[in-house]
Amino acid sequence: MSVHQPITATSGPNTAQRMAAIPDDMGMLRAAVELTRDISAARGAIYWPDMLLSAGLGYAGIAGAILLDNPWAALASGAVAVIALYRALLFIHELTHIHRTALPGFRFGWNVLVGIPVLTPSFMYEGVHTLHHARTRYGTGEDPEYLPLALMKWWSLPVFALVALLLPIGLLIRSALLVPLGTVVPPLRTLVWERASALSINPDFRRRPPEGDFARMVFWQELGASLWAWCLLASTQVLGWRPLVIALAIVSITALFNQVRTLVAHLWENEGDPMTVTAQYLDSVNVPPPGIWAELWAPVGLRYHALHHLLPSMPYHSLPEAHRRLRAALGAGSTYDGANYPGLVPLVARLARSTMIAR
Repeated sequence: MSVHQPITATSGPNTAQRMAAIPDDMGMLRAAVELTRDISAARGAIYWPDMLLSAGLGYAGIAGAILLDNPWAALASGAVAVIALYRALLFIHELTHIHRTALPGFRFGWNVLVGIPVLTPSFMYEGVHTLHHARTRYGTGEDPEYLPLALMKWWSLPVFALVALLLPIGLLIRSALLVPLGTVVPPLRTLVWERASALSINPDFRRRPPEGDFARMVFWQELGASLWAWCLLASTQVLGWRPLVIALAIVSITALFNQVRTLVAHLWENEGDPMTVTAQYLDSVNVPPPGIWAELWAPVGLRYHALHHLLPSMPYHSLPEAHRRLRAALGAGSTYDGANYPGLVPLVARLARSTMIAR
């Protein structure tokens, strides 16, 4: 379909059926590929400093929240920790898309510095998130990262967001207790892997057993996470529970941030039918400039989440330029423009209104 004939999607009682019926805008899909070939390489000179600085600020913020006597200073330090650690953690999303040879050592470095210390090693997203991008899985019951939230009851939204506050406790129990027990109780090991080894939101998702090189990577990452979890618990015998509780509280708020971002990453208007790439794009969300706050609540390129669904392998640092090129080439009112939104609050309000009329 020509880019001069924009395809749009609107909310309403039959939204799910309309979303599933949207055809592909081939002009937009071609433009997305052709206009961005020269900016598709991941640049280590950007990835490494960004990740290292974010992680460093995050841990410094945690230390300040624990050590500072002034409660306001400690609170401010904790806020810095949440924002910086949130950004550092979201590099897990990049790890699922960049080629294994693109950034030598980055996966290992991220896991050692961020993934294992926060008990979310990269295997919890690798091999899972790519299913969300699969052409025939997106928005269906086989998508681990999709729920038709816009078609659910109003109370599902606060429950969905607030349950994230329990994530750090669940991760600690998983690594310190369930994974070690699973080595001697195979049925438990199977249960933990299928139900509690993926950063997914679909309660019906069951993860398949790891194989080959990935299985070996899982073994070492789980071993590292379990050893670290035991160290955290052992530290309470020397330092008391206060430092660990503060750190867990910071990670809880970070998880809540991410869950709120997840609420507006998509419109969540599909009810299980396979969708075209264009329909998937229009069910996803960009929050481009001039707004500046999106860079805090949707960092590492996630403010361009819809564009990411057009170009999953595009590195995060190239997404702003890719957006500028596509917007200039396709113009206002095009299909591409249909996934661009002004900010967080209007998106949350739209989702809330949809739940109010959900059947």
